[in-house]
Amino acid sequence: MGEGQISHFDARDPDYAARVKKSFNAQGIMGHIGAHLVSVRPGYCEIELPYSEAVSQQHGFFHGGIIGTIADSAGGYAAFSLMDTENGVLTVEYKLNLMAPADGERLLARGQVLRPGRTLTVTRAEVSVFKDGKETVCAAMQQTLMRIAGPIAGGAEISG
Repeated sequence: MGEGQISHFDARDPDYAARVKKSFNAQGIMGHIGAHLVSVRPGYCEIELPYSEAVSQQHGFFHGGIIGTIADSAGGYAAFSLMDTENGVLTVEYKLNLMAPADGERLLARGQVLRPGRTLTVTRAEVSVFKDGKETVCAAMQQTLMRIAGPIAGGAEISG
């Protein structure tokens, strides 16, 4: 999912980046695992996660559930960046393919909107692992999100 493949969307909210950052920081799971919001543009989001034993599985690789967690949030925030200020998003479903062992120093999830919709938005995310300066795509996700209008439990701005 190189830079040239990213679709360009217009954000409805001129303060979308601050709204995404606020929502990201409100997610307990992102802080718990040590993930960082790297980049957000209309319809696009990057989340980075450094390696630690807390996010590993028994062979010392990043755990598949953790890979799914950051992919889900990257796709969710890509969609959320296109929403009106009073809207939120919730994941309806996603399919994650783990394609290579996530053996490395850090993960980077790149989420992008494929099709924004009034009710449902479809995104995709790729997760790469970095080791010794080399990037390897280790997972691919396709996701469907539902727009939530108005306040929901935990705040309308919460994604994921």
